[in-house]
Amino acid sequence: MSIVIRQAKRGDEAQILSFIRALADYEKLSDEVAATSDHLRQTLFSAHPKAFALIAEIDDEPVGFAIYFFNFSTFLGKHGLYLEDLYVREARRGAGVGKALLARLAQIALEHDCGRMEWSVLDWNAPSIALYKSLGANPMDEWTVYRLKGEALDKLAAGGGA
Repeated sequence: MSIVIRQAKRGDEAQILSFIRALADYEKLSDEVAATSDHLRQTLFSAHPKAFALIAEIDDEPVGFAIYFFNFSTFLGKHGLYLEDLYVREARRGAGVGKALLARLAQIALEHDCGRMEWSVLDWNAPSIALYKSLGANPMDEWTVYRLKGEALDKLAAGGGA
């Protein structure tokens, strides 16, 4: 059994969407998935993509994925790599696929001279948290994530507020 991590390519959209839906099911957030294969094609495979994807395969079978993008740290004065999502099929968990995806992401971060790699994890996802800690990742407990979406985002963009 050999794990292969490859950059996603045009034509992988349906597989990536399948992984996104499976991740949403796992996180109990299925009702929030609005992505389509067309959205993914435009975002990941345009002339100037803003997000990127990796596919993990075992014996030519897709078993996981990661979506990432580059951000910027004003304090470091460098880009960072932000891992948006990582998912491994349940039947393949524990085989090193998640670690292999994270290792490839770390390589990509270093290839792009990134100062750090970050991601978020749901606080109840104990298996993932255990993996991240085993790799030396530290929780950023002093930070709180805020989000604007839907009507609140529209209202602020129109010049209004609360």
